[in-house]
Amino acid sequence: MSFPWLKGHGTENDFVLLPDHDGTLHGDLDASFVAALCHRRRGIGADGVLRVIRSAALPDVESAGEWFMDYRNADGSISEMCGNGVRVFALHLVQEGLADPSAPFVVGTRDGDKIVTFDTSSPGGPLISVDMGVPHVQGVSKVSAHGNTWEAQDVRTGNPHAVAFVDRLGDAGALLTEPDYDTSIYPEGVNIEFVVREGERHVAMRVHERGSGETRSCGTGACAVAVATAVADGAERPSTYRVDVPGGTVHVAWGADDHIVLTGPAEIVARGTMDWTA
Repeated sequence: MSFPWLKGHGTENDFVLLPDHDGTLHGDLDASFVAALCHRRRGIGADGVLRVIRSAALPDVESAGEWFMDYRNADGSISEMCGNGVRVFALHLVQEGLADPSAPFVVGTRDGDKIVTFDTSSPGGPLISVDMGVPHVQGVSKVSAHGNTWEAQDVRTGNPHAVAFVDRLGDAGALLTEPDYDTSIYPEGVNIEFVVREGERHVAMRVHERGSGETRSCGTGACAVAVATAVADGAERPSTYRVDVPGGTVHVAWGADDHIVLTGPAEIVARGTMDWTA
């Protein structure tokens, strides 16, 4: 079949965007098709797929926003939320004239509606902020990688996360395979973050994402890391943390209203029409 596509990234967490406004082009969005698109040797290559579809085209969706981010992991599995992806999604809407950046607007996701705000004053391109909602800090568990085991804070920021503080980011090894974790706590899988402190309210992280492997960045993971660090610091709110990821830097503000706001860049880098023959 022939279909339009775009490629974008947020701090090098990259995505294939599939415009499918009324939902008739890609139907149920087959998991094997998504995985093939994301394959870095046999497809376009990406950490996930963002289908651009109207909320009204999905009968099970309740959203105040006109547009819904139908996000899939690189293996084709469904994910609740993607913090970097929603910035890329919002940038696409603005560039196509489907949303107005002069005022906040709503993007629907499986983790509920997200309010997006554009700051166009940045000389390097717009900085996009997303109200990610209220995080849920739960218990602790253990994660293991490269022969090491750490205690990990359970934080839910739309997706489940296990946040482990380590001495060096390299202690987690190559992350070519999924780290071990407690499947009784995370029966549907978990994103695992390895974190080092770089300074006051400044951390760096690596992440292994369920369904995708190690990625250059994870927006919900950066939020989880900021929350876990703030909890460990006993930081009063409002507080803002800088989070360095392999693909760049984002900032996470945890407000007095308990909401977390993720701010960072996004970029659309390619577009085309594909005749899919695989």
